[in-house]
Amino acid sequence: MTARIIDGKAIAKKVRDEVAERVRGLVSAHGRAPGLDVVLVGEDAASVVYTRNKEKAAIEVGVRGRLHRLPAETTEAELLSVIRKLNEDPTVDGILVQLPLPKHIREQSVLDAIDPDKDVDGFHPHNAGLLLSGRPHLVPCTPVGCMRLLREAGVELSGARAVVVGRSNIVGKPMAQLLLAANATVTIAHSKTRDLPGLCREADVLIAAIGRAKMIGADFVKPGAAVIDVGINRGEDGKLCGDVDYEPAKEKASAITPVPGGVGPMTIACLLENTLRAFEKREQKA
Repeated sequence: MTARIIDGKAIAKKVRDEVAERVRGLVSAHGRAPGLDVVLVGEDAASVVYTRNKEKAAIEVGVRGRLHRLPAETTEAELLSVIRKLNEDPTVDGILVQLPLPKHIREQSVLDAIDPDKDVDGFHPHNAGLLLSGRPHLVPCTPVGCMRLLREAGVELSGARAVVVGRSNIVGKPMAQLLLAANATVTIAHSKTRDLPGLCREADVLIAAIGRAKMIGADFVKPGAAVIDVGINRGEDGKLCGDVDYEPAKEKASAITPVPGGVGPMTIACLLENTLRAFEKREQKA
């Protein structure tokens, strides 16, 4: 058996095309485009690339994208002041503060300061609580992207056994909630889980989001399982790789995402979707 490769680039393009069409309708109905404001503090090389890509992707689908670049020495109070202004700006529908932040700034204080209705990353406790209670509004983009990949691949989730390896607030926990809402039976595993390979072998759907290069070997994969690899790491050869040892795993899985070209492109596409969702909710309240 060789797995079907789930093409994240192609599916992300489909999502972006859907967003662009919806944006045209919103502009026609409301007289303005949704606005996405991205805040970058410092010069972390990866973050610079990510934020440019987010701004560019927004503009390409007709969203008003704007990047705010602040120096690394920006104080927490100064950053919070920027966020307050964006919260109050009626032309701003989505606010994203790029992580990681410089060490002198408390990440949670900053994320908590974002208006929950503009929290397009879905990290605010209010939005986390809505997801947990089965009333999702703005949900973290990567898990939403994973769900779209599974849907596009035709993976049956109702009644399936799903294992999520990773318990972060950004991916693992919201991923488990989305799978549960789709009627999967969900287990969250992590680095301290006993007999992790054995547990993973029980999964019809295996989500790898633990942040360790090629940790999930072929011996973790149940024959015929669908495997979604969220990890982005550098292997010993310096090349990008996921949390899954891709080549041997794809010989056992029925469907699998590659790295790069799998989950990554979906995250930005789903960020644009969240921006539209935020715009629509704010317009309903107006």
